[in-house]
Amino acid sequence: MNILIFGPNGSGKGTQGTLAKDKYGLDHIESGAIFRKHIGGGTELGMKAKEFINKGELVPDDITIPMVLDVLASSTNGWLLDGFPRSLVQGEKLWEALQKDGVKLDYVIEIKLPRDIAKGRIMGRRLCENNPNHPNNVGIPVIAPEGDKCRVCGGSLSARDDDQDEGAIDVRHNIYYDEETGTMAACNFYKNMKDGGFKYIELDGEQSIDAIKEYLMAQLV
Repeated sequence: MNILIFGPNGSGKGTQGTLAKDKYGLDHIESGAIFRKHIGGGTELGMKAKEFINKGELVPDDITIPMVLDVLASSTNGWLLDGFPRSLVQGEKLWEALQKDGVKLDYVIEIKLPRDIAKGRIMGRRLCENNPNHPNNVGIPVIAPEGDKCRVCGGSLSARDDDQDEGAIDVRHNIYYDEETGTMAACNFYKNMKDGGFKYIELDGEQSIDAIKEYLMAQLV
């Protein structure tokens, strides 16, 4: 089982993605973790990526795409791909590679959420030291933690510096909501595909976590 998931920062993608991953026992493949793996392993691609990351620049596609494809190819359990593709070009290249290698894509999941709501959720979220996917958000009463402890496991909570930086949030969302060349363009590439052989699932990110979970589980066979 192979799943591709889209959703802007703040949409609950980590929470819902974890449900899908756990249902099928999939490897969670996330773009940031891929960079860390290659850099930590001292691979040639990792060292090239590090040069750009250290300068605060985006890693070029000719480095990023081979790194992602290498990790996908090494998965024996099936995968949930999160945080990639981030652009139309990456979306097209990923599809070409999957077709070339005969790898079936089973589901594409999109969590839809207005940009202003996503921004507010980002600024309110808190990360658990034990599991960053534990839902904690000071701006959403149903998942608001008590004090500085995770509402799921009691672990210490913290806020990412860039989650409190409106400018940084806008930069990330500029990339995601761009329907010309950005992440939404890649999302629409898959959504408009007529004969991809996968099921496209749209989730309303404004609904409650439980409502989204119930709908998602009903859509996954």
